[in-house]
Amino acid sequence: MNRPFRLLLVPRNLDNMFWLWIKNYMPRGLYGRAALILILPVITLQLLVSVVFIQRHFDGVTRAMTSAVNIELRYLRDTVNEAGGIIAAQEALAQRAEALEMEAVLPAIDQPEVDTNYLTDLTGGVVIDTMRGGVPDVAAVSLANRGRVVSWVTTEHGPMRLEYARRRVSATNPHQLLVILVVMGFLMTTIAYFFLRNQLRPIKRMAEAAAEYGKGRIAPFSPSGALEVRAAGMAFLDMRNRIERQTQSRTMMLSGVSHDLRTPLTRLRLGLSMLDHPDVDDLLRDVDDMQGLLDAFLDFARNDAGDVLEPVNPRDLVKAIIADANRGGQAVHLFEAVGPTDIVSLRPMAVRRALSNLIMNALRYGTCAEVSLNITDRTIRITVEDDGPGIPAESREAAMSPFVRLDPARNQDKGTGVGLGLAIVSDIARTHGGLLRLGDSDRLGGLKADLVLAR
Repeated sequence: MNRPFRLLLVPRNLDNMFWLWIKNYMPRGLYGRAALILILPVITLQLLVSVVFIQRHFDGVTRAMTSAVNIELRYLRDTVNEAGGIIAAQEALAQRAEALEMEAVLPAIDQPEVDTNYLTDLTGGVVIDTMRGGVPDVAAVSLANRGRVVSWVTTEHGPMRLEYARRRVSATNPHQLLVILVVMGFLMTTIAYFFLRNQLRPIKRMAEAAAEYGKGRIAPFSPSGALEVRAAGMAFLDMRNRIERQTQSRTMMLSGVSHDLRTPLTRLRLGLSMLDHPDVDDLLRDVDDMQGLLDAFLDFARNDAGDVLEPVNPRDLVKAIIADANRGGQAVHLFEAVGPTDIVSLRPMAVRRALSNLIMNALRYGTCAEVSLNITDRTIRITVEDDGPGIPAESREAAMSPFVRLDPARNQDKGTGVGLGLAIVSDIARTHGGLLRLGDSDRLGGLKADLVLAR
């Protein structure tokens, strides 16, 4: 009962392995795959035409031409055999071979033991097989000289050597059609490739614009190309404009709410400060907490609004942020800075806000923080490590979501805020085409936060 089931599983596994093997060798880029789709049918068609039609056609032509020469060989053989002696045979052979445009030698002393042919001779094997089949007395055939054919025929007066032009037994240039086919295929493929590249260029431009927008940069883009590509470009522009309008509306709404609430909070704080009550200080702290909540909501909604890309030195920027934190009494220092000192385009205020949030988050749950900077050709990685309790692996994804607090995973007594610190950092990283990764610090034993920004 198990045998048929196992037989069904083997082909399926082999099929999966086959497609995985093909996938590993497939081109990764759009141009490479388009070229493969274009070239593969052309090559397959050329091979099919060359093997099935052209080779068979030239083989048939060669057999017909060689069969005609076989008639002449049999005629010369019979003439030599019918002669009364070697002298008469030589005279008769010389007279008739000259008329047939052949060079004849009788008797021949250079008869080889085997036939001579080149592997690259496409029709040589057909010539030899047809000649031996049509003239049984043929002892050897040499095609060593590509322009001539030498046949040795056994007669009653000894071996007879006959040499004649190769064009009499086969087409002299059967490869020309193949060459023309390959050259024309290459030419048409090249023309088609340039045409295809022009069709793919709008897709590449749209991909570059989308990648730039993912990094927080609005690159100029106008839809072009075929109707389907143009429609996709228009949909991308509509999506980008809709996201921009939504972001601006969210920022303006929360800015207005924050502005409208700050006035009554200021009046409330002023009124509480004038009261003489033992609970006034607690009420003032509540007002300050409300003010802090409003500022956190505004930071999350604003993100990097109003912050434009500027050429900055990441090393100097990180050092300045750490220096400001040290002036504020925070125990943070730069552990290492690796990479070139290139000038890159960043939003300095957004990066400052993100790194400051990571430092404050580290010091809220730990006693010290260390910052590392690693600059490569494609990314800028800023790492903040602390000696706190860390975050469990199953809770790290939720920790970067808005309004999520994981105080039990860290320290309930020290946890404050509304859970927007890491969400703001993650949002800033995405606007720079990067991401925020959370892990364990091998050096300090606490949380390790990697802020990765695309260059």
